[in-house]
Amino acid sequence: MRPIHPSADAAATPIGAKLRSTRIAQGLTLAQVAESTGLSKGFLSRVERDETSPSVATLVQLCQVLSLPVGALFAEPEIQRITPAEAPHINLGGVGVTELLMSPRGEERVQLLRSSLEPGAHGGHDLYTVNCDIEVLHVISGAVTVRFADRSVRLDAGDALTFPGREPHTWQAEGESGAELCWVLSPAPWSGSA
Repeated sequence: MRPIHPSADAAATPIGAKLRSTRIAQGLTLAQVAESTGLSKGFLSRVERDETSPSVATLVQLCQVLSLPVGALFAEPEIQRITPAEAPHINLGGVGVTELLMSPRGEERVQLLRSSLEPGAHGGHDLYTVNCDIEVLHVISGAVTVRFADRSVRLDAGDALTFPGREPHTWQAEGESGAELCWVLSPAPWSGSA
């Protein structure tokens, strides 16, 4: 009996979007890549749209020009799903708040926190800072007031506030029903691995 070999997947591996995003991230135009590789802009455009497949030699050449390892084109993206049921509970010092870390523990580029505030919940009476470049607060339901040294800003459901993480601030839930918040911090001030 002869072994049965698996057949190739009829769908081509889509590499064009990765090539295009790498080129754009480096600030290169199609003309610049064409000049560096000796390939036509039209051919490169078709490769980036996955309308044609380059030869292995051409692919290696493109990756060299883009300083991109060839294997990176075929690597599975790091995608992690975190449900509220499996998200770790954290405590960043707030009173009357349940906080969940919704981004992966080891993620250093960005951090997503989900906060459930009881009525009267607050971030402390004293202003504090977070060791990150930027904070974005999105109010899912309820209302919250964010207090800075020189002003206070009230946010209602659907509102978002962006400010430097190192800006001294605190917050307070408004109303009788509490609030649901999402905080986005970048870069992540705490790895969550401790």
